[in-house]
Amino acid sequence: MDGEATLRRRTLRGVLRGLLTEPRRPVGVRTHPRAPWLVVATVCVGAFMGQLDASIVTLAFPTLEREFSVDIATVEWVALAYLVVLVATLTPTGTIADMVGRKLLYSYGFFVFAAASVACGLAPNLGVLIGFRAIQAVGAAMLQANSVALIATALPKERVGQGLGIQGAAQALGLALGPTIGGVLVDTLGWRWIFFVNGPVGVLGLVSAWFLLPRSRDLALRSRFDWVGWILFAPALALGLVALSRGQHGGYTSVPVIAGFTACVVLLGLFIVRERLTPYPMLDLRLFANKTFSVGILAGLLGFLVLFGTLFVVPFYAENARHTSPALTGLVLTAVPAAIGIAAPWAGRRAGGPRASALGAGGLALTAVALLASGLWKPPIDLLVVCLAGIGAGLGLFTAPNNTAVMNAAPRHRSSQAAGVLNTTRALGSALGIAVGAGVFDAVASAPRTASAAESGFAVTALVLAGIAGAAAALASSRVSSNRHPRGDEPTPS
Repeated sequence: MDGEATLRRRTLRGVLRGLLTEPRRPVGVRTHPRAPWLVVATVCVGAFMGQLDASIVTLAFPTLEREFSVDIATVEWVALAYLVVLVATLTPTGTIADMVGRKLLYSYGFFVFAAASVACGLAPNLGVLIGFRAIQAVGAAMLQANSVALIATALPKERVGQGLGIQGAAQALGLALGPTIGGVLVDTLGWRWIFFVNGPVGVLGLVSAWFLLPRSRDLALRSRFDWVGWILFAPALALGLVALSRGQHGGYTSVPVIAGFTACVVLLGLFIVRERLTPYPMLDLRLFANKTFSVGILAGLLGFLVLFGTLFVVPFYAENARHTSPALTGLVLTAVPAAIGIAAPWAGRRAGGPRASALGAGGLALTAVALLASGLWKPPIDLLVVCLAGIGAGLGLFTAPNNTAVMNAAPRHRSSQAAGVLNTTRALGSALGIAVGAGVFDAVASAPRTASAAESGFAVTALVLAGIAGAAAALASSRVSSNRHPRGDEPTPS
C-alpha cells in the first residue's frame, strides 16, 4: 500500500511538473523560417479576443439593467470589476512571467480567460457575473502582460515594430467588430452569448500558444515576490479607479471621492518608497530612469486617454445632436479602430527606423488636428466619419513606434514587466478617457439634453482632447532615443 501511495505521489508530481514546465515546440515549428511570425499570429489571437470582449460587453449594459432590475451604477461594476483587477494585476503578472516563463503564463491566460467567460455566460445573477468578470480579468492580465514581450523577444530588433504593428491591427479589428457582433448576439441569442463566444477562441489560442510559442529565454533570476509592494500597489490603483467612477455619478468634490483619491496617492507614495528599498521589487523603478521608456509610457497613457475619451463622447453627439440611430452610431464609431488597423501595420514597419519618434509625434499631431476640426466645425455625420478616421489614423501611426521604443528601452529579462507597465497605461488611459469625456461633456451639456447642448458639450470635449493630444505630441517629440539600459540593470544570464 505504501508503494502504491508513493507511486501515486510521484505520478502527481510528474503531472504537475509537466504542467508547470514550458514544452518545446515541435521540430517542424522550431526550424520553420517563419517561426517568429507564428508567434506574432498567436499573440494576435489574444489581442483580438481581448479587444472584442472589451467592446462587446458595453453593448449588453442596457439589457443587463433590465434583466436583473438594477440601476446603471450597479451594472457599471461589470466593467469596473474587470478594469480594477486588470490594472492591479498586470504589472505583478509581468514580474512573475519574467521569472517563471512568458509562454507558461500566456498559455494558461487563454484557459483562465475562456473558462471565466463561459462562467460569466452561465451566471445566475449579477453578483456572480461580476465575480467571474474579476477572474476573467486575471486571465486577461496573463495575456496582456506577456503579449508585447513575446513579440519583442521572438523577433529581431529591427522587426519588432512590424510585429507590434500587426498586433495593433488585430486589436483594432477586435475593437471594430465588437459593436457589430455584440449587437447581433444580444438581439438574436441573448446577452449570455457575448461571453460564450470567447470559449472557442480561447481554446484556439491555448492550442496555438502551447505548440507555436518558444520557451522563454533571458529570464530574470527567481527571487521572492514582493507581496508587500503588491498589497500597496493593488489597492492604490483600485481606489483611484473607484473614485473616478463614483466621481462621474456623485461629483468629484464628495467626501468618499476625495478620500479615495487621497488614499490612492498615499498608498502609491508608500509603494514607491518600498520599491526603492527592497532588494526584490515588484516593479523595478530603474526602468523609468531611461527617458525613452518613461516618456513612452506617459505619452501612451495620454494617447489611450484621447482614444477612449473620443469613443465615449461621439455617441452622445451623434444620437443627441445629429439624431442618428444606435446602429448607425456604431458604424460611425468603427472609423476610429478601422483607421488604427490600417495605419498601425504601416507604422510598425517603420518603427525601428531613425525617424520613428517623429512618426509617432506626427501621428499624435494628426489626431490633435482632427479633434480640433471636430470641435470647431461640429460636422454632420458623413464628415464626422472623416474626422474620426483622422483621429484613428494618427493614433495608429503613434502606437506601434511608441510601443517599440518602450520595449527596446527595457532589458530583455524585464520584457514582461515592461509590457505589464505598458498595458497598465492602456487600462488607466481608458478609465481616465471616460472620466475626462464624461466630466467635460456633462459640465457643458447639462440636462435637459437638447441638440444644441449636446453639440456644445461635444465641441468643448473635442477641444480638450485635442489639447491633450497636442501635449502628448510635444512629449513624444522630446524623446531622446537610447538603446542603453538604466545603470545597474544590465541583463543577467539565467
